[in-house]
Amino acid sequence: MLGDFINRCLMLLLGYAYPAFECYKAVEKNKIEIDELRFWCQYWILVAFLSVFERVGDIFISWLPMYGEMKLALIIYLWYPKTKGTGHVYNTFLRPIVARHETDIERKIQELKAKAWDFVLYYWQNFAEVGQSKFFDIIQYLLSTSVKLRGGELSGDQQQSNGQPRPGSVSLSSGPGSQSGKNKKWPPTAPPPPDSPTTSQDSPTSRLAQTKPKFENNGETGSTGDTDHNQARFRLRRTKPDN
Repeated sequence: MLGDFINRCLMLLLGYAYPAFECYKAVEKNKIEIDELRFWCQYWILVAFLSVFERVGDIFISWLPMYGEMKLALIIYLWYPKTKGTGHVYNTFLRPIVARHETDIERKIQELKAKAWDFVLYYWQNFAEVGQSKFFDIIQYLLSTSVKLRGGELSGDQQQSNGQPRPGSVSLSSGPGSQSGKNKKWPPTAPPPPDSPTTSQDSPTSRLAQTKPKFENNGETGSTGDTDHNQARFRLRRTKPDN
């Protein structure tokens, strides 16, 4: 792990930072040398190709021992002043392959550019249409909700002005004695139980039951008194002497 980290740091320093500084000095010289500029251009071309193929090559050959050290040695070999392997690798391997397929590569690049541009335009149009439709849907939804809220407030105010309670409010004057309760048909009340004190004391039948024995007793006493008076008169007539 530590060796991999050290190799990466050395690759950044020796493969990118130092060659970039040397290329800067070659460009900023008062008397520019064409051969030196060509050399550094060839070097950066090789580094670009190596960086592209490195992403695929690391998957298959990174298991080889000393793989990181070999990459670092190849980069140093390309720019080292005594070896200057950039010219040899470029003229021997890269230039013949690219020159042989230059027209095909150029055509493929143009086709990829056109397809990429068509791809961008297609998705940009779709994105614009979807975004526009969603925007108008959101505006319509907001307008409909605001209209519903205003309609509910107006209906509630109208009901309140007409004396009708709002749907969410509870009316306190809804009993049988209220004005609105008089118009309603309330269910009949159940009759009181027979053993209740109101039935035994205040009803007309109970009063008749209380007064009936008095009339009956008065009748009986009157009839017995009349019979006694008649018997006394009869006795007096019998005892009265005849003239």
